[in-house]
Amino acid sequence: MHQEQTEAYAKAMNGDAECAPRETEPRPALANKVFSAEKLLLARMMESLGNPPLDLVLWDGQEIASLANHSTARVLIRDRGALLKLIANPELGFGEMYTADRIEVQGNLVDCLEAIYRAMPRTDHGQIGKILLAPFNGALRNTQQRARRNIHHHYDIGNEFYKLWLDRDMVYTCAYFPDPAMGLEEAQTAKLDYVCRKLRLAPGETVLETGCGWGALALHMAKHYGATMKAYNISKEQIAYARERALAEGLDGRVQFIEDDYRNAGGQFDAFVSVGMLEHVGIDQYHALGKVIDRCLKDTGRGLIHSIGRDRPSPMTPWIERNIFPGACPPSLSQMTQIFEPFGFSVLDVENLRLHYAKTLEHWLERYEANIERVAQMFDPAFVRAWRLYLAGSLAAFRSGDMQLFQVSFNRSGQNRIPWTRQYLYSC
Repeated sequence: MHQEQTEAYAKAMNGDAECAPRETEPRPALANKVFSAEKLLLARMMESLGNPPLDLVLWDGQEIASLANHSTARVLIRDRGALLKLIANPELGFGEMYTADRIEVQGNLVDCLEAIYRAMPRTDHGQIGKILLAPFNGALRNTQQRARRNIHHHYDIGNEFYKLWLDRDMVYTCAYFPDPAMGLEEAQTAKLDYVCRKLRLAPGETVLETGCGWGALALHMAKHYGATMKAYNISKEQIAYARERALAEGLDGRVQFIEDDYRNAGGQFDAFVSVGMLEHVGIDQYHALGKVIDRCLKDTGRGLIHSIGRDRPSPMTPWIERNIFPGACPPSLSQMTQIFEPFGFSVLDVENLRLHYAKTLEHWLERYEANIERVAQMFDPAFVRAWRLYLAGSLAAFRSGDMQLFQVSFNRSGQNRIPWTRQYLYSC
């Protein structure tokens, strides 16, 4: 449909009589009933998106009013080129043109994006992305070299940048809010404790962590639960930061931070944990991850995987995949089972913390905007707008239910030393 729209637009610009009225034969009454080419194509695009409650304003002042009873925001399209980009691929074009300041949202950006997510037909959501990415599905294997490049793109852009809007422990994953009124610092600590309780950690136990970020969870487990940690990460800046912190806190003898791919992990451990790494693993590598867990867990071992996910298999939004998280693919629960089933792991508990991630993103976006001048001193305007869109879009996706946050705990099959109730999760 988008190709037909673009062809219709080109015909109109060349004077096609069916799409544009003749200037030599003005017919005011008829002209008042006919959309201009730009308005017609945008109307068709909006229909394909479920007619979200948004007003569209063109560069010359023409306006397409929302078909809903209300309008959540106004979207200003500054030039004809931006219009064509948007029509050709709304998911990718909106992100690119917003970043370039050729599209502007007049109103609350999060509300605007949430309105789009909620309006899009559930059966069609993500179809554009699927079409674009179809030639590459299974073709671009997430090799260790590619994984390192992808992680470097997102996580090695400077620790000082992340310090501006993350909590004091630099936890870049969903927080846990037993009380929604909690501050971010308290909620992130609550998440670390929650993960430890789900793993039923005991003093002296050994834990393998893959994708350790800036080291907050590994240090927390060692300091507060008496665990001995081996934590893997391929981000140079994150590992350097984690090692410095371990040394400063006197935990370097209990926590070993290793700059290496998780697929190279070895040893025997009482527990396995991965928080916020699975999104970067790639579906084609789930068997490899399961093999690592199987190789490294003791017979009495148990584990937990915490990951952004989807309620059904679907690719990452093309703009996010191209500009923010190269190679990322949040899984559905059915896809996650590829990690467990081939190796006989028993899933014990599955929890969806979607609203907790929405609340986390509210805090991150608020802190980002509060430090926007400092961000602008570090990066160019396109970066500033891209990260605003990324945080706002992520918040909208979790609020609307387009994205999920799964915590899945498991152990080896046949192990009977497990709690009879879920009370242990909430007993501090």
